[in-house]
Amino acid sequence: MRKITLIASLLLGGCINLAPEHQAPDLPTAAEYDAAYRPETGGPLASEIAWRDFFGDERLEALIAAALDNNRDLVQATGRIAEARAAFRVQRAERLPEVGASGSAIRSRTPIGSSALGAVTTNQGEDADDGETVDAPAAVTVTNYDLSVGVSSFELDFWGRVRNLSDAALARYLSTVAAERAFRLSLVGDVASAYFTLLEADERISLAEATLESRQEELRIARLRLESGITSALDFRQADALVTQAQTELSALQLSRAETRNLLAVLVGGPVAGDLPPGHSLEEQDLVTTIDAGMPSTLLLARPDVIAAEYDLQAARFDIGAARAAFFPTISLTGTAGFASTELDNLVGDDGFSWRFGPSIDLPLFDWGRREANLDVAEARELIQVAAYERAIQTAFREVSDALARRRWLAEQVEAQERNVAALDAISRLARLRYREGAARYLEVLDAERNLFAARQNLIVIERQLAEAHVALYVALGGGGGFSVPAPPAATAEGS
Repeated sequence: MRKITLIASLLLGGCINLAPEHQAPDLPTAAEYDAAYRPETGGPLASEIAWRDFFGDERLEALIAAALDNNRDLVQATGRIAEARAAFRVQRAERLPEVGASGSAIRSRTPIGSSALGAVTTNQGEDADDGETVDAPAAVTVTNYDLSVGVSSFELDFWGRVRNLSDAALARYLSTVAAERAFRLSLVGDVASAYFTLLEADERISLAEATLESRQEELRIARLRLESGITSALDFRQADALVTQAQTELSALQLSRAETRNLLAVLVGGPVAGDLPPGHSLEEQDLVTTIDAGMPSTLLLARPDVIAAEYDLQAARFDIGAARAAFFPTISLTGTAGFASTELDNLVGDDGFSWRFGPSIDLPLFDWGRREANLDVAEARELIQVAAYERAIQTAFREVSDALARRRWLAEQVEAQERNVAALDAISRLARLRYREGAARYLEVLDAERNLFAARQNLIVIERQLAEAHVALYVALGGGGGFSVPAPPAATAEGS
């Protein structure tokens, strides 16, 4: 009686789910970011800021929009979403009975001598009433018509095998959606970084060109002074060295700019258009710099790569449920109903109605450890996904911490470097004045010029690094999006 009650409850209550209960591992990071560089709260969260609101440079916004439309790697990520969505639909269909209709019209000719019908017909011919032998037909021609609707091998999912496979496919689909969003956010950061590097190259090239022009004029004056006997050959050669230094730096910067433009073209998905809106300099970049980092636990809901890793972990656990269900019997139903007749006019009717229905059970007795091995594989993959999920959280924590640290210390470096440039500029002016008055050698001017040039170049580099740090923090915190992301399937609610 208990067995009957159990079977009835299974039929009425649905299937048993043998998958492990999903529970996210403990946070493998500190509860808070380092107080040394974590600013006071009060600013907006990154999740509240769309990427178009984060940037204030219209030229950069146009480049990012072009990249989100044309980047080839992003097209691949979108294609993987479509692939995973279709795979989920295929697996979801396994949970429903497949109903098919069939019809046939078969005309056949059977020789009399090839069947028992031939013996019957021969006896009838010899036993004719008038005692004479009647010629029997050489063959019989028959036309059969058939029309039926049926369900072929529908599995009763008592143990949740099909359901877990469907849920695993759904989790993998959602993982690809999150991974695609993570790529979009990363693409925004990459385009911004390449753009800032291009601005840095442009500004450093302008500085090098202005410096080269100034030093060439100084070299011309030094040549005149040398020819007049006012100065020595050493001073002239030192002035020539300054010109060579600026030329070398200019060539290196032009190479860097060309490579950066090529990288930006790949990220954007095509040549960088010349009709883009005007841009801003590095110093004028209007970025949202007051982002509140929140707590590390918020990364679990904000970072799309962490979300994708958790969906992969869920899929691995659903696979365990499917592997466990394989140890239980597989019960399937098969049924058909339809009409059959030798006359087309009488095909549909009570006389020709036929049906067939029956369950089947399948339980492999000896598979030489195949099911145990499949379960071991599923459990090993779950262990891998747990480690991958924890690693994703640790990576996210490190990236946020690094961005916070860079945002604070680079801002202090910019302020210090600006003061350094001002001091070196004053030293350069004094060195020139002392040299003109004969109170110093030209070597003093040479050192001052070199230090000032290097300091100005370094200031541009640090300003670029600071701008990148603000973008890196926005990306590391998950960003706010503003992306066009595919919607989940309509059957998402069917998940376990």
